[in-house]
Amino acid sequence: MSTDPTLTDANRSSVDHTAYKSQSTSPNNSQTSSNLDPELTSSVGQYQPSSHYQGAAKSDSLPSALIQKGSGLQVVIGMGQSGLATANYLAKRGYSVAVTDGNAAPKLADQLNPAIEIRAFGEIDGELLLQAERIIISPGVALTTPAVAKAKQAGIAIVSDIQLFKEACSAPIVAITGSNAKSTVTTLLGLMAKEAGIKVGVGGNIGVPALTLLEDENLGDQMELAVLELSSFQLETVTDLGAKVATVLNMSPDHLDRHGDMLGYHQAKHRIFQGAQSIVVNRDDALSRPLIADNTPRLSIGSNAPDLGEYGLITEGDGGIYLAKGTEKLIAADKLKIKGKHNLVNALAALALGELAGIDLQSMLQTLQEFSGLPHRCQFVDNVAGVDYFNDSKGTNVGSTLAAILGLGSVYSSQSNGKTKLMLILGGQGKGQNFAELAPLINKYVTQVLLIGEDGQLIAEHLQQANLSDEVQLHHYQTLDQAMDKSQQLLSSSLSQVAAVLLSPACASLDQYSSYNERGDHFCQLVTALKY
Repeated sequence: MSTDPTLTDANRSSVDHTAYKSQSTSPNNSQTSSNLDPELTSSVGQYQPSSHYQGAAKSDSLPSALIQKGSGLQVVIGMGQSGLATANYLAKRGYSVAVTDGNAAPKLADQLNPAIEIRAFGEIDGELLLQAERIIISPGVALTTPAVAKAKQAGIAIVSDIQLFKEACSAPIVAITGSNAKSTVTTLLGLMAKEAGIKVGVGGNIGVPALTLLEDENLGDQMELAVLELSSFQLETVTDLGAKVATVLNMSPDHLDRHGDMLGYHQAKHRIFQGAQSIVVNRDDALSRPLIADNTPRLSIGSNAPDLGEYGLITEGDGGIYLAKGTEKLIAADKLKIKGKHNLVNALAALALGELAGIDLQSMLQTLQEFSGLPHRCQFVDNVAGVDYFNDSKGTNVGSTLAAILGLGSVYSSQSNGKTKLMLILGGQGKGQNFAELAPLINKYVTQVLLIGEDGQLIAEHLQQANLSDEVQLHHYQTLDQAMDKSQQLLSSSLSQVAAVLLSPACASLDQYSSYNERGDHFCQLVTALKY
């Protein structure tokens, strides 16, 4: 339900529109800076509604009992999906809206509401930002961008689309973040809610801008639950989210090129807990636990046997694994379509979040049993010549790849046919990570590592410095095509111990692909081609 107002000419702040009519400028100011005062990179101030605009005229098409949020110029930075949705959302409600983007010709600009006449493209327009009452920044734009930092220093409120969603949505919010598995848990929980008969909206960092959920004709005012995947980029400009349930699924180094260090990344992630009514914590990861009041209702999840009332995994003497709550075995792992211990922990997270959100447990278990996972996330592709192939292209950081190696490695290492090891494909853009952390699990579960892309050599150096076993062979290739071609020679050897080939690059894909999706699709095509 939206509580944003429509505005009339009588209650708009006066803004000089004439200086910014569809201007396009040079891209000189579109670069971010890492040399600004650290104070400028900290969390932005809270947005305070302007009390002197109470009582604005309301549109017949919008709900009554609207709360005025101020009528000054709203400047949206970034014309990606979330920026477009934000600009159109505000324009529809009668705000004075301007947009600016470092791209001289944003692809989505032709989808802007015609009422948005102020369009400053080619650079992030610092002068325009200084005229704003409020700036809504897209997650892809850093707060350290010079024009943005200057506006923040001037005291102008800077928020994300998630802040607008929080202010306008009357449905309870389940907020999910973490270094890995966000999309899997968000999607699974959304399916659980839907199949339990709840009118649920699923959005955020998962590819559906949150504000579009409020515009959905099938949801809108009728939405009973909102399940949001949130990135650290979105959370760094959110204050007092007030989620019904919030969780940080796990924490491992990622986006350090943006946040500066692990502390900055941790602080951004943990903003999700501000005002949370209940939380889910991961017993396996101390960094997932927030510093909030002990009396906040909470559930824990973990890969070990759970205490009474908590969620975990019970391993029987015969090796059988069960998802459990306390001493109650809920479902056998071999009844699920998703594989790997990390995916079992993801399932536990969805169950715990769902319980705190009020979803029926038996209904959730039925949904879980049919859930086959998401593309590019430890996705089983095919078996070729007795070797399984897995696409984990979404594994764009070290933590995600560690989870994939452990999850699959523990499955194949117990086989009795002599094929017990993984062949691992790593590489791409490393994002300043330390790949030495991969060495212990590679030593345990991997026999061949194929290195590709921009930072393949750097990864090799990190692994070798971390005492990579002599039994693990490193192979260097420039492209995925080359790696897959050469892999067949390695796999055909009578000495090969490889049971499965895992693409889990631990890197971004942008050195050779437009997205991890494209990289994963290419891998799947190459696997399919092996059969012919």
